[in-house]
Amino acid sequence: MSRLLIVANRLPIAVSRVEGKIHVERSPGGLATGLSGPHSKSDALWIGWPGDVQDLTDDEHAALERRLDELRAVPVWIPPDDLREFYEGFSNGALWPLFHHLLDQMPLRVQGWDAYERANRRFADEVCRHYNDGDLIWVHDYQLMLLPQMLRDRLPEARIGFFLHIPFPASELFRTIAHRERLLEGVLGADLVGFHTAGYMRSFASSLLRVLGIPSNVDRVYHDQREVRLGVFPMGVDTDKFAKLAESDEVQARVRELRGMDDCAMILGIDRLDYTKGIRRRLLAYEKFLYDHPEMHGRVRMTQVAVPSRTSVEAYQDFRSQVEASIGRINGAFSTPEWAPIHYLYRGVDEVELSALYRAADVILVTPVRDGMNLVAKEFVASRTDDGGVLVLSEFAGAASELAEAVMMNPFDVDRTSEIIHRALTLPADERLARMRALRRRVLSYDVHHWVRSYLESLEEATDRSDPSAFAPTPPARLERLCDEMRSADDLLLVLGYDGTLVPFASAPELSKPDEDLLVLLRRLAARPRTEIHVVSGSSRDVIEQRFGEIPIHLHAEYGFWERAKGAVVWEGGDVPVQEWRDQVLQILENFTARTPGSLIEEKTVSVAWHYRMAEPEFGAFQANELTLHLSQLLSNEPVEIVTDDKLIEVRQTGVDKGIVVPRLLAQSPPGVFVVAMGDDRNDEELFAALAGQGTTIHVGGGTSMADVRVPNIDAARRLLASLVD
Repeated sequence: MSRLLIVANRLPIAVSRVEGKIHVERSPGGLATGLSGPHSKSDALWIGWPGDVQDLTDDEHAALERRLDELRAVPVWIPPDDLREFYEGFSNGALWPLFHHLLDQMPLRVQGWDAYERANRRFADEVCRHYNDGDLIWVHDYQLMLLPQMLRDRLPEARIGFFLHIPFPASELFRTIAHRERLLEGVLGADLVGFHTAGYMRSFASSLLRVLGIPSNVDRVYHDQREVRLGVFPMGVDTDKFAKLAESDEVQARVRELRGMDDCAMILGIDRLDYTKGIRRRLLAYEKFLYDHPEMHGRVRMTQVAVPSRTSVEAYQDFRSQVEASIGRINGAFSTPEWAPIHYLYRGVDEVELSALYRAADVILVTPVRDGMNLVAKEFVASRTDDGGVLVLSEFAGAASELAEAVMMNPFDVDRTSEIIHRALTLPADERLARMRALRRRVLSYDVHHWVRSYLESLEEATDRSDPSAFAPTPPARLERLCDEMRSADDLLLVLGYDGTLVPFASAPELSKPDEDLLVLLRRLAARPRTEIHVVSGSSRDVIEQRFGEIPIHLHAEYGFWERAKGAVVWEGGDVPVQEWRDQVLQILENFTARTPGSLIEEKTVSVAWHYRMAEPEFGAFQANELTLHLSQLLSNEPVEIVTDDKLIEVRQTGVDKGIVVPRLLAQSPPGVFVVAMGDDRNDEELFAALAGQGTTIHVGGGTSMADVRVPNIDAARRLLASLVD
């Protein structure tokens, strides 16, 4: 029976020493609470770092491992030096501020990458050690972005999900980080990548396009012969737990104590002490509110709870000093012997105190400058079974995409936030009631259990192995059999594509030159007895001549319209048709080229191509869509076809495609010849279709294909060819 393996940076436990004994209890964190149900079922395991336990004796360490085993918690032990560089260095020193759009908090020199990689590898070791066939692996958050691909390399058939709990930054910002390619490729090892909002998913897709050149198709991308799904799954809270706690006698008594202190309206701020939470701007807005509304002095009080966070990180130490200085200044300016405008708590609060604060507050300010979701907003709503209170919510919190009935604010606009604080305090009773009831309907309907269910159901769907995927790689045993068949064939005919098949795509056709290793490989194949090599390309004769003119192989240019036989010096081709459409198409392409920096036109005998590989990716894709629509309308009655491929739009004469070479090659070959065709794109699919039932076809890379065999990339294609002569 399959299990769920939850993999997160921290285990859902807190370790402490009580009366000289090691005490282990469950953590109250949002992720730990949300996944407690799935963790308790079906022998699920939680794999993560157990916390700082360096001071334990050997006996205590053994006792801790026994207790963790009882809780189905698997510890990942990370050496202290690695832990500091992995967690405080790269994860929280670089990724955290970058993903929250706070480049000013980034260090001048990002360090800790090696430790980040080693830590992810330690997690991979533990997951592989406990993995059983069929298990679902659910990896969480930015500390483990390399882990999905590490697992994919070692467990190719595993079902792997990844969820990012913080924002994904705009691609312009993400591209500033070192190792950006590795981070994206690491995440793409998953079958399903989840985000809190559609905006974060779009930013991720944009980065895939700009950094790796991988386009997305709404909610999925194709990478390394696999389909990777993208999805939006807003996380909720345990609404039943918060509702029951809020109605408990203990919490109600504490609420009466808090409300009975004075007649002040209570504004609540409760946050981890983190520079992403907007606390300093919130304090500035509250200060301006006090200046602008002296009539509210003595009638309102802010309770600001700041839960200590990452206290060993210098940036957080500095931030604490700045927050406390602001609070001191405000209290010093406005306090009276009977009243202080801010009540500040620098500590964590237990669940009873937290619930009482939620129930006692008239207004809660949730004002992050950038936040993945922010569960405080949802916890507040879940706790207000009395339908009271006003939620003031930053539009830059992930929760803002769901909680439209909150009073929205821009944390960067301090003056406007001051006005919103006054509005929230004076909101008419009927409007307060209507807003809170609408918020509660949504928060109660989409709680944390709904989040878990919807994600795991989507992961099951994304990893359904009942139908063979069009993107499934060919098993190694099948590839080896093909190699044996090729090596033992009396006569072998190889028909090879070029760009994307034997070499990576270049920014312009004339720059796509074969490297020396490829030239050596082709010479060795050409020298192999009873073996004929044909390279079929869409490029012009001049370009193909420059690439392979000195190698004794057959060359086909412009999809086979032109042919130069092995040893010949003259190109032979068909009759060039009248192309009345050509001048008009060239005029249009020149217009689009002028308006699309980085694009260029390639003229050939029977076609005209528009390349936009060097254009800005998103604008290039937009212009390509516009051009395709325009050409489709213009040429609807012309004897041409419009071919769209990777960063290419080509108008070519009808009937000119790679499939035209197949009848000629078969007619020239000896009976019983073993034909193998290899390609990577739509043009090669036309070759495969013409060869159906008469040879073996090999698709290189991702995407759909009718080919008999699939290899993941150019390196694998070259290795397969090299096996014939090694």
